[in-house]
Amino acid sequence: MLIIFESVLPIFLTVALGVGLKRLPLFSADFWDGLNQLGYYVLFPALLFTTLARADFSTIAAGDITWVTLLGVAAISALTMALWPLLRAFGLGSPAFTSVFQTTTRWNGFVALAIADKLAGLEGMAVISLMMTVTIIPLNLINVLVLVWFSGENRNVGMMARKIAANPLIISAFIGIAFNLAAIPVYQPVYDAMNLMARAALGMGLVLVGAGLVISDALKPKPMVLLPSFLKLALFPLITYAFATLFGISGAPLAIMVLGASVPTAMNGYVLARQLGGDARLYSAVVTVQTMLSFFTLPLALMLVGGG
Repeated sequence: MLIIFESVLPIFLTVALGVGLKRLPLFSADFWDGLNQLGYYVLFPALLFTTLARADFSTIAAGDITWVTLLGVAAISALTMALWPLLRAFGLGSPAFTSVFQTTTRWNGFVALAIADKLAGLEGMAVISLMMTVTIIPLNLINVLVLVWFSGENRNVGMMARKIAANPLIISAFIGIAFNLAAIPVYQPVYDAMNLMARAALGMGLVLVGAGLVISDALKPKPMVLLPSFLKLALFPLITYAFATLFGISGAPLAIMVLGASVPTAMNGYVLARQLGGDARLYSAVVTVQTMLSFFTLPLALMLVGGG
């Protein structure tokens, strides 16, 4: 299980770096706002495009993995949405609910890729890449819809459609998948330039999460931090495992699918929370707590399915 811990540790250390940098007098609030804009409009889109445009799905049972992934996302999304009336009755506000929803349904595919590469090589990478491909657009659509609907703005269909259509994460994922399916070549120097930006996205995104963190929120987590942590790190993997076994998936692909469902939430949702009126402070607390807990839940999940 050492490889699991060693794959998650750099993420937590980079978040901790963001915590420290935010407290230094070297950087103004405008500096951090600019980094958020850069990540949202340039670096994260580059990361999604370069990952999806050249992913290889020919070595795995793509159909079954696609169905299991989509059913798992649909189930956890529906369950989380069904909790809204109860959570509202307990005093949870709309912006906070969007962060509960985001941190429950999103998953950090790039953390999963790093671990899958060590556990199962090219086969593991192919499984995670396919899971990313079939969920990136639906998950971003769902989460943008939830953010817009609960933001308190005018809830008209046209306004929501415009925000979804203009979302750079959705646009870049769609273009990357289109290039992959149509086998459109990307001029290598252009791809290399985008890949350089993509590599910057992961580290900067984690630093931004740390910069937005209030330490007391993570050290003394409230119920609304623990709830999405339980849903994401315990219930989501169980749902994925159930659907995967129902479809007859076993061995390494099963372990890798459970891994994909067990990783902490994605950091790009924090940027969306800031951009679209969500609760960014709650998001940063949840992603930090999930990352800390994943030191224990990831090895446990893989042990239970025989993947480690």
